[in-house]
Amino acid sequence: MSESKNILCENKGGILYLTINRESKLNALNAATLEELRNIFNEVVDNKEIKAVIITGSGEKAFIAGADISEIAKLNELNARKFAENGQEIFSLIENCQKPTIAVVNGFALGGGCELAMACHMRIAVANAKFGQPEVNLGIIPGYGGTQRLTYLVGRGKANELMMTGDMIGADEAKALGLVNHVLPTKDEAMEKAEDIMKKIMSKAPLAIGMIVDCVNSVFIAEENGYQTEANSFARCVKSGDYKEGTSAFLEKRKPVFKGE
Repeated sequence: MSESKNILCENKGGILYLTINRESKLNALNAATLEELRNIFNEVVDNKEIKAVIITGSGEKAFIAGADISEIAKLNELNARKFAENGQEIFSLIENCQKPTIAVVNGFALGGGCELAMACHMRIAVANAKFGQPEVNLGIIPGYGGTQRLTYLVGRGKANELMMTGDMIGADEAKALGLVNHVLPTKDEAMEKAEDIMKKIMSKAPLAIGMIVDCVNSVFIAEENGYQTEANSFARCVKSGDYKEGTSAFLEKRKPVFKGE
């Protein structure tokens, strides 16, 4: 794994733990941190030792409190478009990664932090978590895919309310809205829940897991026929050795040993 200044990386048992490590800045996403995320996920794709990814923030106050405002303040119309497109591209890498990714959200997940959490396949919140897209307070809008993913996750009306008011919501409300999968009292318990989910997923067929990511994401691509994506993905799975292993193991009443091929 490439060396990172702002992100701590640790592979334990096939799970890559990524910790955004800018605690003094409430883990705000600056340009350098975003590029580190891009490099890491480009490596994750082809690294056979990595089966899953858990992302969290250092300290107890924040997952990621937003983008770096000092960088945003220097934008003009031309570089603002590139700024947004760059963030969208990096978060799409995470969303489309065929290895499961969970955000463990502690404290503030605002602006770019909320957008990063939404790009992950699942979100587990600590009870003190606060979610929001407060960009309107700066005279701008979410630019890293937040207008799209928040709408998919919580619906048009609530997404409009949250983005237009800039209000924050707590972990329990986020769970009720479908923004969060689980809420746990402490960060340690939230990490344990994420690990339990990942270990269960990692016992399944990797190719099938990747196909699920593709099919779920196709729901939100207007020009893509999701049913056809599902049928094509189903056929790819049936061509695999994992399919033969899974069906044989079931008939032989034993646990399957999947190889991801």
